[in-house]
Amino acid sequence: MKNLLLSLVILIFLVGCHATKSRTSNTDAVEQEIAATTSDTVTIANDELEYEIIIIEPGFNAWLLSTARPEGYYSQGFLESRNYLYVTEWNQRVRQPLRYNPNLYEMQIDYSPNIDYGYEVNYKLYNYFIYFQRTYKQRLGPFTPRI
Repeated sequence: MKNLLLSLVILIFLVGCHATKSRTSNTDAVEQEIAATTSDTVTIANDELEYEIIIIEPGFNAWLLSTARPEGYYSQGFLESRNYLYVTEWNQRVRQPLRYNPNLYEMQIDYSPNIDYGYEVNYKLYNYFIYFQRTYKQRLGPFTPRI
């Protein structure tokens, strides 16, 4: 099965646990962190083509629902052309870990302009790139990331 896998994992470490806290409160805090991470996992799949993107990014799902333009706002051609530019730059940064933060650019993205991934895959991938650029103050292309 072909997989288009974008797994951007931001690990959240619990720091500063006080010795006076009870074990129950530490367990509750860990459970809340796991729940927050789980709710921020977005899976994008095109079953016909057997492609899948998994985005694990705290805050992305909420941003997608509240801030991003609604589905249908952009044409699929627009999304495909922007995604190709962003993926190309992303992959270049993954291959240069001494120049770019390897914690931000962890894995390459296998994205081909010759494959029709469908609207949903392109929509969510595009919006992830916008979210990523705005959140981490990065610029992946010649365009200012805007909503």
